[in-house]
Amino acid sequence: MSTTQSERLRGLLEPLVAARDLDLEEIEVTPAGRRRVLRIVVDSDDGVQLDDCAAVSRDVSQALDESDAMGGAPYTLEVTSPGADRPLTELRHYRRATGRLIKAQLHEGGELIARIMAVDETGLDLEVPGVKGRKPTERRVAFDEIAKARVELEFSRKDEKKEEA
Repeated sequence: MSTTQSERLRGLLEPLVAARDLDLEEIEVTPAGRRRVLRIVVDSDDGVQLDDCAAVSRDVSQALDESDAMGGAPYTLEVTSPGADRPLTELRHYRRATGRLIKAQLHEGGELIARIMAVDETGLDLEVPGVKGRKPTERRVAFDEIAKARVELEFSRKDEKKEEA
């Protein structure tokens, strides 16, 4: 997608998404045979429900019909929420992942798997799980130390079992 088209789409769509109290995370246009797919990713602090995606889809579809932002070629519109494995790149992503386990690649070359306990403007307070029966340890990591990070999926959390007992 050209920068010009990307900027035009973002300028057109961001206010529509914001009006629904959502964040516009990503806009992607990809070829799909003779058509194109316009994929819009939205998110919020409270998550995104199917009804939210449907409402945004209606708003975006109407706005695109009234503009020339997509040109004359046919396209398919998809409105979705970010996947569980999306990269954490913004402060709001880390805030939304508080309490979750993340895997971070550090600029110094190491890898860190830890639970986000708190987030502020400069970095993360983490709880690093203990190994072989050892207690977890606390660690502070500044954002500028993180090369990339993603949420780790947990299917059964050990401390959840303790809370239920």
